[in-house]
Amino acid sequence: MHIPKLYREEDREKILAFLRANNFPALVSHDGEKLIATHLPVEVVEHADGSLTMLAHMSRANPQWKTFGGQEVLLIFQGAHTYISPRWYNHVNVPTWNYINVHVYGRVRMLEGDALASLLSGLVAMHETGTGYSLEALPADFVEKETRGVAGFALDVTRLEAASKLSQNRDDESYASIISHLQERGDSASAEIAKEMKARRK
Repeated sequence: MHIPKLYREEDREKILAFLRANNFPALVSHDGEKLIATHLPVEVVEHADGSLTMLAHMSRANPQWKTFGGQEVLLIFQGAHTYISPRWYNHVNVPTWNYINVHVYGRVRMLEGDALASLLSGLVAMHETGTGYSLEALPADFVEKETRGVAGFALDVTRLEAASKLSQNRDDESYASIISHLQERGDSASAEIAKEMKARRK
């Protein structure tokens, strides 16, 4: 991903928080003839040595999992993004787009048996906190049958590229004007970008 230096995000904690908050990325791989992609939920695991692993699964009927062997694959995490009007600057300029996204590259290990069961149980537990629903409470034969239809895997991260394009190149007056106009729009994406901009420049 091309990221001008000004927009390159280097803060590890911000990147990890972003990945966890936007954990339905597109997984892109190559089947030998063409690129293929699947959108799927992931769990971000940070290890004691600082390395990262993404835990995920897809339907076994989806042939993409068969393409993973040996190649580096790509997860594209997309955050809030919105149009920025040049009318909001105190000088003549052109329209642009503000956004936050992260590209995560890695190699895949397929998970089976207890490792797959732990992945699926953990994912359900994460999203069913306090509800009383769990895989362990379901009939064992039903869970086993459903699990057979799943291809689970761990993606060991080899590199990541993070971009936060948030009008960093604008003077304080134009920057404040952009935030004000975004807040007036009323849509969630504009509100999120405005919130990020306010947090990054007091």
